[in-house]
Amino acid sequence: MASYVPFKDQLQRNLVAIISLFIAVSSLGYNTWRNEKTEYNRNQRLASLEVLLKLGELQELVFYSHYDRDAEDKGNPRSGWALALTIRDLSQVLEAPLPETSIGLVATWEQNWSELGTTQASADAILGSVDSVRSDALGLLARLD
Repeated sequence: MASYVPFKDQLQRNLVAIISLFIAVSSLGYNTWRNEKTEYNRNQRLASLEVLLKLGELQELVFYSHYDRDAEDKGNPRSGWALALTIRDLSQVLEAPLPETSIGLVATWEQNWSELGTTQASADAILGSVDSVRSDALGLLARLD
């Protein structure tokens, strides 16, 4: 017949094993959380940088189209549509307010692209919207861990 060993005695005998198990589980939990956070930040950073690159291309296109009146080559509005839509699509995976701001950029482009080269207000509206998305993207990059 097995003798009864009090719980307190069992706890004292196995305290090192219990502490080791607690540390192992805690470490695994923290490591998993840190890996997830790092991957999330990496994805946000990469998408933000891509958005910033596309914003620069769109801004350059507006300059060529409006100021150089080169709507056939470097200021082609079809290229502007592609850039604006790409910016919107990339922004959908980013933190708020970038998805909303990029939708506003597409709306601004839609309303003003045909007036590029003729009215300063259209260029100002598009460039203002580009600056708004750029500011949000830079703010997101600054907030990442």
